[in-house]
Amino acid sequence: MARIERLVTSGTFSLDGETFDVDNNVWIVGDDTEAVVIDAAHDATAILHAVGSRHLLAIVCTHGHDDHIDAAPEVALRTGAPILLHPEDLPLWHMRHPDLEPSATLADGQVITVAGTDLTVLHTPGHSPGAVCLSAPTLGVVFTGDTLFQGGPGATGRSFSDKPTILRSIRQRLLTLPPDTVVHTGHGTDTTIGAESHI
Repeated sequence: MARIERLVTSGTFSLDGETFDVDNNVWIVGDDTEAVVIDAAHDATAILHAVGSRHLLAIVCTHGHDDHIDAAPEVALRTGAPILLHPEDLPLWHMRHPDLEPSATLADGQVITVAGTDLTVLHTPGHSPGAVCLSAPTLGVVFTGDTLFQGGPGATGRSFSDKPTILRSIRQRLLTLPPDTVVHTGHGTDTTIGAESHI
């Protein structure tokens, strides 16, 4: 069975003419042989060091905001791993990487298998049109990117986002998971589905 590792990297997030300093969670799911990176943020060298000699199967982008994808091309170049992004977030991707395309698309219901563990893609628009979460029932976790945080939904005050949509995504796709499911977020600390059931 796969294990989960968290790496925190620091950099900036820019959108709508503003830039902010941010710390991002980079999640690595795998075993001693192979791994998947969820959100290659800011520091390709640190991510590659954390992956080590393992075969990197994929770089999965929970959405296209620049702080979640800025290191993805370098990690892909140095490992040969494909970059996976939901196609509805291509406009955001191209703001950061105008001359580069992701390797492949993500689709709702798609299953990514690493170290014998299935990660199921849940399309959860709202924070961005192509935002996705990754559910791993056998590990009792869901990786939510910026869709769900400890204390509530991700931000919707910027371009390409919509509050009613993110609330619908959370209620229909995430709060239906078992209450003890651990929520691994794109920033900050973990929570559980049960703790956020008030949304």
